[in-house]
Amino acid sequence: QVQLVASGGGLVQAGGSLRLSCAAAGRTFLSSMGWFRQAPGKEREFVAAITWSGGDTYFADSVKGRFTISRSNAKNTLYLQMNSLKPEDTAVYYCAAMRDIRAQKSLYDDWGQGTQVTVSS
Repeated sequence: QVQLVASGGGLVQAGGSLRLSCAAAGRTFLSSMGWFRQAPGKEREFVAAITWSGGDTYFADSVKGRFTISRSNAKNTLYLQMNSLKPEDTAVYYCAAMRDIRAQKSLYDDWGQGTQVTVSS
């Protein structure tokens, strides 16, 4: 397993945008990748996923039309562009390896630290 580092979170007004990044130093991403989030007092939930080639993506209903996911295998970096942010998007965001992008499950159980996204009203 590789240790993934998520970054780019912060405090944003409702309606604003953020771009999150996820990187693994020293190696390439070898699988489908995804983003998950966990809000205070709630279970961790699936957000978005992308295949190795970037040719197929999948999103949770709550973020469809607002978020986009992309990756650069050359840079070993995964991205999540978040637009039209809502207060309910407030959570700690994590990246993870996946097998099936539509399974909404991570391949491993090592979530790392994540990055905090806070959307104010």
